[in-house]
Amino acid sequence: MGDHIHHASVRRSYDTVAEEYAARLHDELAGKPLDRALLAALLERTEPGGTVADLGCGPGHVAAWLAGHGARTVGIDLSAGMVAVGRRRFAQVEFREGDLLDLPARDGEFSSAVAFYSVIHLAPDDLRRAFDEARRVLGPSGLLLLSFHVGEEVRHLDEWWGHTVDIDFRFLDPAQVTALLEAAGFVVEMQMERAHHAHEAATRRAYLLARRAS
Repeated sequence: MGDHIHHASVRRSYDTVAEEYAARLHDELAGKPLDRALLAALLERTEPGGTVADLGCGPGHVAAWLAGHGARTVGIDLSAGMVAVGRRRFAQVEFREGDLLDLPARDGEFSSAVAFYSVIHLAPDDLRRAFDEARRVLGPSGLLLLSFHVGEEVRHLDEWWGHTVDIDFRFLDPAQVTALLEAAGFVVEMQMERAHHAHEAATRRAYLLARRAS
């Protein structure tokens, strides 16, 4: 019951800010050269013709960047409002409404997946289940590129850009995330951290690239 209530509040919060989120962040990758480089590296290692999933895609700007660089992309998000905005803005991306704990995808459907700042909304006990699901929808040796805020903090927002919301942003320990990924059947191939850019919230950010073990 608690998980259901938690997920419902996340969904409502993102529904509430969907239009403004898309307007403010639609071109954020233009100011994030490292993110672009990591996404390009992911594409380079994705099998030709394979599909890349964007898990927790928001309004779809990352999925659209991937599609603009030749990938077939599927964006999945909990928020119907985000999915609606994405479909309106990015016809080149297939959007699906769904939960990270129960992805609307077939076993092995995707060659690679991206999850940028989406697992930060999960309760700690749900992370392993989310990684199990990511593994399920990836094909053999499929790649998962994660990003998240580093630390132990939980930031709660009641207000976001003037809108009333109810949402937690959970900072994560890269070592714990690595352990959970390995327990779910991934091999972590790369880990890096960076400081925030001037236009970002003042947090340290981690990136992990994990490969589905056969």
